[in-house]
Amino acid sequence: MVERVAMISGANRGIGAAIAAHLAERGWRLSLGMRKPQDLTAPPGGPATLVSRHDAEDIASEAAWAGRTVERFGRIDAVIANAGMMIPKTVIEADDGDLDLLFQVNVRSPLRLVKAAWPFLTRSGQGRVVTLVSLSGKRVKSARSGLYATSKFAALAMTHAIRQAGWDLGVRTTAICPGFVATDMAIGLTERAPEDMTQASDIARLVGIVLDLPNTASIAEIPINSTLEEMV
Repeated sequence: MVERVAMISGANRGIGAAIAAHLAERGWRLSLGMRKPQDLTAPPGGPATLVSRHDAEDIASEAAWAGRTVERFGRIDAVIANAGMMIPKTVIEADDGDLDLLFQVNVRSPLRLVKAAWPFLTRSGQGRVVTLVSLSGKRVKSARSGLYATSKFAALAMTHAIRQAGWDLGVRTTAICPGFVATDMAIGLTERAPEDMTQASDIARLVGIVLDLPNTASIAEIPINSTLEEMV
């Protein structure tokens, strides 16, 4: 059986690292993107894994990474757009630079990555795209999450747009929308104990399920939460 190849951005820590470890256990070949690839000395999947530079602020980064992936493996079966950032400001406090940076990292970079991989995602008729969006792409929970939510609403719309564009070509796209996940970023934003948050390993399991579903059982969005909310 041909081994499938997944590109995962932001794969050096948190949710991205958990997804990489899970997919390696399930037999995927991995192409892991991160700003400082030299820092990942023991990647999931061992020597077969490609660890590549990916900087969401560098507009040439995605195409270069996809090119290295195809050179190594000859195929791309899935893109998991996980890299993202938050600036904890209200939309009134934020300036144009803050908004530009959030949209560059959370929206434009994932789209460039998918576009760079597109010829290979469509080749098999079973390509997969997963974007790590956030519940902030579905509601604005607080004033200081408002700027972040603005970019994540756009990321969710982008995910649905990719889903529409790829449907007839066999590409299936899913937005994973978690609330607080026990990662360094989230722990620094809340007083909630890590054990009371969604675990990164559980997000990884859901990604694995989505990637394995047939074209006829595609899921557009998966909202995930560790607390009770009225609408999600």
